[in-house]
Amino acid sequence: MYSLILFILLLIIFIWLIIIYNRFITLKNQVDAAWSDISVQLKRRHDLIPKLVEVVQQYAHYEQSVLSRITALRNEGQKIDALKHIDPDKTGQFEQTLAIHLNKMIILAEDYPDLKASRHFIELQKELSIIEDTLQHARRFYNGAVRMLNTRIDTFPDLAIAKVFNYQYRQYFQMDIN
Repeated sequence: MYSLILFILLLIIFIWLIIIYNRFITLKNQVDAAWSDISVQLKRRHDLIPKLVEVVQQYAHYEQSVLSRITALRNEGQKIDALKHIDPDKTGQFEQTLAIHLNKMIILAEDYPDLKASRHFIELQKELSIIEDTLQHARRFYNGAVRMLNTRIDTFPDLAIAKVFNYQYRQYFQMDIN
C-alpha cells in the first residue's frame, strides 16, 4: 500500500517537473520567435534606408555628411543582423542611434520643398512609419515574452527547474528615442 502511494507521489512529481520544463521551453521559443519578428522589421528598415538616401540625395546635394552617416550605420546594422546573435541591449543602442539619424534626415527634408513634395519620398516615408509601428509592436511582444520567462525563472517552484536546466534571464529590447 505504501509503495503504491509512494509510486503515485513520485509519478505526480515527475509529471509536475515535465509540465514546468515544457512551460520553460514554450516561453523560450516564444521569446526567440518574438526576437525573430524584431529582426525582420529591423532588416526591412535597413533595406529601406538606401532608397531613402537615394531620393534625398537627388534633392539635398549639400547634406552629404548626414547621408554618409546613415549609410554607414545601415551597413553596420547589416553586419549586426548577419551575426544572428541575440543581444537586445547592443541592438537597441545601435537602432536608437540609427533612428536618431533617420529622423535628422526626415527633418532635413523640411528644408527642401521639392523633396518634401516628392511622391517617391512620401511613399518611402509612409513605409518607414509602418515599419516603425510594426517594430514597436514586435518590441512590446518580445518584452512581454521576456517578462514572462524572467518571472518564471524567479518564482518558486519554477526557479528550481530553471537552475537545474540553466535557464538564463533574457534582456529587454529598449529603443527609446527622446
